[in-house]
Amino acid sequence: MSTVPRSEPLSFPFTALEGQQPLQLALLLLAVDPLLGGVLVEGPRGTAKSTSARALAELLPAGRFVNLPLGTTEEQLQGSLDLQAALKHSEVQFKPGLLAQAHQGLLYVDEVNLLPDGLVDLLLDVSASGINRVERDGVSHQHAARMALVGTMNPEEGQLRPQLLDRFGLFVRLANVPDVATRKRIVLTRMAFDTDPVGFVARYAEAQSQLLAQITAARDRVDAITWPEAVFDKVARLCQLAQVDGVRADLVMLRAARAHAALQGRLEVSSADVDIVAELALTHRRNPQAPQETTPPPASDAASESQSEQPPQSKSQPQPQSQPQSQTEPSAENPSDGGSSAAEGWGGMAAPQPVEIQTVKELRPFNTKKA
Repeated sequence: MSTVPRSEPLSFPFTALEGQQPLQLALLLLAVDPLLGGVLVEGPRGTAKSTSARALAELLPAGRFVNLPLGTTEEQLQGSLDLQAALKHSEVQFKPGLLAQAHQGLLYVDEVNLLPDGLVDLLLDVSASGINRVERDGVSHQHAARMALVGTMNPEEGQLRPQLLDRFGLFVRLANVPDVATRKRIVLTRMAFDTDPVGFVARYAEAQSQLLAQITAARDRVDAITWPEAVFDKVARLCQLAQVDGVRADLVMLRAARAHAALQGRLEVSSADVDIVAELALTHRRNPQAPQETTPPPASDAASESQSEQPPQSKSQPQPQSQPQSQTEPSAENPSDGGSSAAEGWGGMAAPQPVEIQTVKELRPFNTKKA
């Protein structure tokens, strides 16, 4: 067993991840094009959300993994006036925040649904533009913040507002481990890493080096990749079928398809690239009333080269079943129980019922005392 001391713990290798192929694909696309607008991961505890994000950080240019605590303020995130410089030297200097630290690396936001909406909005602005602009406390400053933004959330703890959900570029909904064989592989791999981290990382060093070279080459060529007219037509049809609001889904899908083509070493986006990334861009934007496709997209070569193939997930989402009408609810067929006619719809006021006039016995007036 290796016993080489290290100043900080080793990260689990990305190429050793098991069982979450859609998440790995989304993270690889974000590594190629950080301006996709971030990846939001929804799923239960213990589904490798943070492990996957830390593993991706090792493959980014700066190799930084910056964690955003829940109690972070806007000043800590964006940066602010350097008070020590102001007090000691009477100088106005900018003190970098977490966004500056995450440049060329990964900014990880666990439980992003519990952050204040204003902070999430700011994060998404910087993620989509790649620039952090600060106008506060006499400081006017801007700097590059080209980072991979990864947010995670457990739906049991609350949902993001739809306006913020839509602004995340890609979305992955994780499920629990699908089968016994996959569960066994995940546990064996994790136990091997925990037992001998240095030796485990060394075994995956060559695969990590190859994946890093693939990502680096893809980042260098991504801006030169073109989209044929047929790809624009297909993206427009898919977004129209999903009844999404606006054109953000179109733009994200095109950028994601371009990033996938770059990972494959091609200079033109194909229809297959669109098929592979479509659900990542549409899942959180699709109108619930829109028809859904039932054919899963083809597996991505980029995500499967470094790991075993995982069972594809179906695109179709379960539809809510109609609930039987309660026996205590008023209905159009039985207006006497408090409902209204079918023309008026449920909730209308019932016709007034006649009430017999009753004779009231005359009351004797009170005798008032004289003052």
